This record gives sequence, C-alpha cells and structure tokens, in this order.
Amino acid sequence: MYAKLIWRNARRSFGDYLIYIVTLTLCVAMFYAFLSIASDYYQPDIGAEFDLSLLGSNTKRAVLGITLLLLFLIKYVNNFMLLRRQREFAVQTVMGMEQKTTALLFFAETLIMGAAALVIGIFAGVLLAQIITAMQLKSLGYPYQVTWTLYPDTCLLTILFFLASFTVIGLMNVRTIRKIKVIDMLQAQRQGESAKKSRWMPAVLLLFAGSLIMMLLTGISKMHFYFDARFPFPAHLVFYANIILPALGLFMAAVFGAARLSGRKWPMNRLAAGELAIDFFLLFFSACVPVIRQKYMISMGAGTINAYAMFLLMETAYAVCAFIYLIGDGITLLKERSLRTRYHEENLFLFGQLQFRLKTTAKTMTLICLTLMVSIGLFLSIPALTGWATGYLEERSVFGVRIASTYNKAYTTEELPGTDENYAFVTDFLEKEGIGTADDCAFSLCLLQKEQFHNRIKTEFPVLAVSLTDYNHLRRMQNLSPITLEEGTFTTQWRSAALEDDIEAFLQSHAVIETDAGQLRLSRESAHHAPMSEYIYNLYTDVVYVVPDDICAFLMPVERHRYINTTKPMPYQTAVNLEALFTRTLPTDLEKDGAGYLIRTASVEISDTRSGIFILKTSMTYAAVMLFISCFTILALQQLMDASNYRSRFGTLRNMGVEDTRIKRLIRKQLAFWFALPVLTALAGAAIFIIYFFRIISIEITAYVGPRTLFIQITAITAILLFLLLCYYATTRILFQKIVFERK
Repeated sequence: MYAKLIWRNARRSFGDYLIYIVTLTLCVAMFYAFLSIASDYYQPDIGAEFDLSLLGSNTKRAVLGITLLLLFLIKYVNNFMLLRRQREFAVQTVMGMEQKTTALLFFAETLIMGAAALVIGIFAGVLLAQIITAMQLKSLGYPYQVTWTLYPDTCLLTILFFLASFTVIGLMNVRTIRKIKVIDMLQAQRQGESAKKSRWMPAVLLLFAGSLIMMLLTGISKMHFYFDARFPFPAHLVFYANIILPALGLFMAAVFGAARLSGRKWPMNRLAAGELAIDFFLLFFSACVPVIRQKYMISMGAGTINAYAMFLLMETAYAVCAFIYLIGDGITLLKERSLRTRYHEENLFLFGQLQFRLKTTAKTMTLICLTLMVSIGLFLSIPALTGWATGYLEERSVFGVRIASTYNKAYTTEELPGTDENYAFVTDFLEKEGIGTADDCAFSLCLLQKEQFHNRIKTEFPVLAVSLTDYNHLRRMQNLSPITLEEGTFTTQWRSAALEDDIEAFLQSHAVIETDAGQLRLSRESAHHAPMSEYIYNLYTDVVYVVPDDICAFLMPVERHRYINTTKPMPYQTAVNLEALFTRTLPTDLEKDGAGYLIRTASVEISDTRSGIFILKTSMTYAAVMLFISCFTILALQQLMDASNYRSRFGTLRNMGVEDTRIKRLIRKQLAFWFALPVLTALAGAAIFIIYFFRIISIEITAYVGPRTLFIQITAITAILLFLLLCYYATTRILFQKIVFERK
C-alpha cells in the first residue's frame, strides 16, 4: 500500500518536481562530463608527448570541490518541496498516519525523482563529455572523433555522490517533518505573506564606509608617490577624485549617523541613495586608473592596479546592493507620478505584487545578483586568461630543448663556464634514446659595456645583445629568412607582447648605442618580432640588440644558451628523464657556484602548461555554470512559492472578470521582471570589472588572443547564459500558470 501511495504521489506531483528534476539533471550531466576526463578508462589517442596524469587528478579535485555547492542547492530545492507539501502532510497526519511514516514517504518520493534525474543526467553527461573531450583535444592540437563511452568508475562515482547527497538531505527532511506541529503544517504557506522589510542595509553601509576609509588612505598614498604637476588635467582629476569622493562619502555617513543618534528619524534609503550617487562617480574614476596610467605613462606598479581593482569590485558590490534596496522606491515613484501607468489595465495589481515582494526578498535578490555577477565575471575572463596562457606558451616553446646558463661573476670568454662541452651529455642522451638532433645553436648574450654588469636596479637593467650570425641561426631553426646589417649598425628583436608605442619610444631614445667595441647606429629595419624563447630577454626588458659579429666578439658574455630542435617529438617521460639528468649533472645555485643552469623541454612544458590551462578552463567553466544553475533555480522556486502563496489573489482577478489571457500576460510581465532584474544588474556589474580587467591585460590580449577571437568566445559564453536563462524562465512560467489555474 505504501509503495502504491509513493508511486501515486510521485506521478501526481511530477509538475511540482519539474524544477527539481531539471536542476538535478543538469548538475548530474555536468558532474559526469567534467569528471569523465579524470577516469582511468579515459585514454584518448594523443601520442607519447603528453601526460594526462596531472590533468586527471587535479580535475577530479577541482570538480569534487566545486560540486559541494550542490549540497546547498539540493537542500534548498528540498525545502521548497517540503513547504509545498506540508498541508498534504498535515491532512495525512490528521487521518491517522504517523508523522514518521509521512516523512519516510516524502523521502521515498524525493529519492525516486532524484534517481530519475540521475539516470537522465548520466546519459546527458555522456553527450556533454564529447564536447569536453573535443575541447581538450583541440587544446592539445589533435583531431577529435566521436566515441560514445560510458566510463564505469565515473558512473559509479556520480551515482555514489548523488545518492549519498539525496540520502543525507532526505534524512534531514525526515527529522524536520517529525518535529513540525500539525497546526504549523496547515499554516506553512501563509508564512511568505509577511511584509516585514529586510534589515540588512545598515550592515552594507557600514562595510562600504570601511572600504571608503581604505580608498581615502590609498588615494592619499598614491597622490604622494605618483602625482606630478606636469601631468595633464585628466590625470589630475583622477588623483583628486580618488581622495575627494571617499572623503565626501564618509562625511555623508558621519552626518547621517550623528542625526540618527540625536533622535532624528532620517530614512535609511536617503543615505543609501546619496552613497550610491557617490559610488557611481567612484566607479568611473577607479576604472580610469589603468587608462590614465597607460596614456600618460605613469609608473604605477602592479600593486596599485590590483588595489584599485579590489576597490572597483567593492564599489560594484555596493552599487548592486543599493540598487536592489532602492528599486522598490523607484517603482513607488513611477506609480505615483504617472496616472496612466498606474491604472493601465492590471498595472496596479502588478505594482503591488512587485513592491510587496521587494520588501521581503531584497536581501535574497541581492545575493543572487552578486553571485550571478561573480559567475558572469568568471565566464567572461576564461577566454582572456586561457588565450593569454596559450599564446605565451606558443612563444616560449618554439624549440625542442632550451638550455640556459646565467653568470653571477664577470667572466671573460675564455673563462666562461657552461660552454658547449658541458652540454655534451644532453646530445648523448638524445642519441641514446633514438631522438636525433635536427639543428643545434649555441650562443651567448652579452653586455654592451662591462660596467653595466652591476646595474641590477629594475629601471636601469641593461639590455643584452646577440651576434647577427647566432640570431640568423635561430631564425633558420624556425624556417625564417635571415636578416642583414650594414656596417656600423644594429637592430632589435622584441617580444610579441611589446606595445608599438613602447617600441617606437625606445628606438627613438636608442638610435645610437655605445659598446666596448665602438658606437653603433640603428639599422633601417629597426625592429623584428620573430618568435623566440623568453629566456633570451632579461628580467625587466622586452628587447634584445642584434649586433655585428665583430662587435659582439669584444663584448662581455653574461648568459650562454643552447637551443636544439629534435628530428621527432620527444616523448613526455623521456623529456622528464632528461631534465632530471640535467639537474643532477650541473649546479643550479647561482649565488654559491657563480653560474646557474636550467633546461626546458617543449614536451614537458607544453604538456604541463596545456594541462594546467585546461584545468583552469574547466574549473572556471564548471563553477560558473554551477552558480548560474543555483541562482536560476532559486529565482524559479521563489516565483513558484509566490504562485502558491498568492493564488487567491489571481483568483480574485478572475472573479472580477479578468480574462485568463490577460492574467497570463500579467504572469509573463511579473516573471520577466524577476528574471531580468538580477541578470541585467549582474551583467552591468560584471561588465564594469571585466572592462577594467581587459584594459589591464590589453597588451596580452592583443599579442596572444586577438580581439576577434575574444569577441567570438564571449559571444558563445553569452549564448550559454541566455540558453540557461530561457530554459528556467520557460519552465517557471509553465509551472506558475499551472499552479495559478489549477482547481478552477
């Protein structure tokens, strides 16, 4: 009998469980898909140059850690279902059924629905796993072929995780139901009708005042260190604004606090609105900091830029909180000032619904907005970060093996340690492993003048020079044509991330250079951008001089490099063994030995870096989508709760003669407002911070990603967000209308 009752209740309540099933299905599918690449059975054909052990173990940790968010989401959805069914539970208890039995029946229902979502989600995860695999193989440069595989270990882990979650939360629900009194069950759905306004804004204003103090102190500090009277007016305005505006905000808060302490009943929304106005100006001037820094070449360090990024984040968070808090007042103002808007069709009813719920859900709506803002920010930053890392990898791993020697003592060419004979064991190792050497270039990087050896200050770090013959050899190793130099001239080699303005300014100020072997003037072909390992550039410069061989012979060498291209790709494990052999053979303590040595192989660097990039990309994507799902689920459940609580209000409209089509249109407007409000607010907040972030790394985006690629990826991400939003909106609308129009 109980089994039949459970099955009957599950079938009748399927509509109520639809959001629950949709949410769990999406979560299970994503969990399985992202975890599938960590499976022991996951063995894509990628050759011996890559090692997936790092990828699998770290991906599993990241996915399992992020998935803990699901426990909160499952608990929230279960609480909604519990509230929806409490009247039914009360009736069953009154009829003689024990509350323990009622609780166990509800637990069985949720377990059935969870099991259904688990099965559907696993099969959907198999499909989604193909997309994840395609992304991974593309990042490694391999073609993709569809392989429909159900990984047993991933499948088992998915089932165990979600069944354990269902069981733990289900038992918590059993305990909750057993403690609720019958009279409380009967009145449960009336609890949402309280119009008590959330009192969380004072805490937000207090935190914002603390951030204003930090901004004021930072503004004064940066004014002291970086301000110069020769700066143009826009730079002056940014410096002064980041001092005056925080001071004005603190003064306003102090006046308001003193008035409240003296007994004056000033409403909190006035202070919130005033601080919001100041906050908008702060957002603008904080966002201008990287622009002013780049335009007027102000030498602000990374710490300053990061500090203003933190302030921008705090200012955006306050703007979101204050906007949600004040939007109810805005609706009231709109309704009072426009009679046509107020009394047009059912607008009076709609305004009443929105105002009532804004009083009680402002805090929850604000948290949803902030969470969506974080998830959108994660999503939009993925293409920039991964593109930057990938482009940088392609530049620094152009040679198969790279060996570098750095000297901490002034050696002559004859005394130079780490000459080619010291690296003979590397060639012997490659030949022993059956990996031939296609090309090999050993070269020195030299100082133009010996006295520059002790220039270790960042702003005076000397630019190194390489001979023309060695530079052309490196170009030939990359199938590039050689360059020529006229007598008495030099040219330059630049990182791909160097800005054209910086290059032009450098060349204008270094059109003539002094060396220990004489003076050189700049060649007509003054700048080259061949892809070279980053090790040819020193710590603080993006350029290397290319000088004639006869000049370079008289210069003091400070680094010795050897670059090797192999005849075939080196297997990953072979590359690991070579690096271990190199570390055992040569010293690496620069201070103790006077010379430090390092080796980098393309196989290890590409495999480890691409694995790290993929882990970062999948983790951020998984976290962002999980946050999207959580926010949209909570939004949907809030609206369905309103449908249950206020069904009588919609019934009154119908009794007054309002047609069902107009009520449905009213429902569409109400749902559109509640879904659009947090999404659009979060998009605006995320856009502010992302634009600031993109401005900071604009050089890297231009060099390694490209604006067109970034635009395509951001468009795809926006499409995913809209798809999830439409899915939840459509599902919520169907269930909302079902609740409102049932039992006519």
